[in-house]
Amino acid sequence: MNMIAETKKLPGEKSVALSNDKMWEAVQNRDAESDGRFVYAVTSTGIYCRPTCLSRRPLPQNVAFFAKPAQAKSEGYRACKRCLPDQESPNTSLVRKVCKYIQERPDQIEQSDRSDSVPTLAEMGQAVGSSPSHLQRVFKETTGVTPRQYASAWRIDQFKAMIKGGQSISAELYEAGFSSPSRLYETSKEQLGMSPGAYSKGGQGMNIYHTLVACPMGRLLVAATDKGVCSVKLGNSDEALKENLQSEFPSATHQQDGGHLAIWAAEILSYLDGEKTGLDLPLDIQATAFQQQVWQALREIPYGETRTYQQVAENMGKGNASRAVGTACGANPVALVVPCHRVLRKDGGLGGYSWGLDRKQSLLDMEQPTN
Repeated sequence: MNMIAETKKLPGEKSVALSNDKMWEAVQNRDAESDGRFVYAVTSTGIYCRPTCLSRRPLPQNVAFFAKPAQAKSEGYRACKRCLPDQESPNTSLVRKVCKYIQERPDQIEQSDRSDSVPTLAEMGQAVGSSPSHLQRVFKETTGVTPRQYASAWRIDQFKAMIKGGQSISAELYEAGFSSPSRLYETSKEQLGMSPGAYSKGGQGMNIYHTLVACPMGRLLVAATDKGVCSVKLGNSDEALKENLQSEFPSATHQQDGGHLAIWAAEILSYLDGEKTGLDLPLDIQATAFQQQVWQALREIPYGETRTYQQVAENMGKGNASRAVGTACGANPVALVVPCHRVLRKDGGLGGYSWGLDRKQSLLDMEQPTN
């Protein structure tokens, strides 16, 4: 289908990344993920709408696309009174209110040592004017995580910022919403990947060993703590790879491996040489609950196969969290072990890859069977 309209933009603004064909497809499917990425205008009515608008679909030859509502308005189009494209969507507004409630009420995030001491859905719903069931559904569909998971991540982020600033752990854990040191340590083991004291000092007290070897993808860095592999990186320069590792753990004791990483590095090299189809190494990595879910889902993608970000989200039961899945893929600290290279865009494009799209394509090609 050839669309007649090009995506228009105001001076100084970037045009929409989607092609006209992709935007038209989103309009036909009323794709919720496209809501907020563009609006479409109907030349025969002079009205512009969200891609999710429930109004009767227009003829393709009467459609023009715009990156922002202001662009459509500047061309003389009027906002649809049904989908209100010039206003924030109701779901986004609700999520924003909940996040604000959580962020401004750290004392309610955790009032005791009970594991369920985050504000209840009923409390949140009452605060933002929503039923608990509707709030839970909308929050998960919009963000990919539950209100509890968001509250936990917010609390940890607050604590990180405080102790990174040199403030007292004992004083600041209460300000961050923790009722006791035991609850802080219980949560931080899952989300910090180390003790709070070690994190506050940039990894001080931790021993991180690393080795650098040549591989078909350039240079390979493998790093580990006493508990397991904490980083696997691909690059071209040993110095750049080491600097990247040290920036993650600026106060840890970094040492060149004396030999005990050789077995793990050899396993990764065997994989890159096509001799292995999977890597099952002990890991010691930092992750939020959502990242853990995504990374586990990636490890379940069979060798030689791919999934889209959307499919990964749907397999996790979070169909509207494809963008959050992409973000989690980008945060993956252990290349190859967690095979984020096996995840593609919906249109078959490579998407992103922290270690370079050329390497991502090479890895995908390597995993294909040879005749």
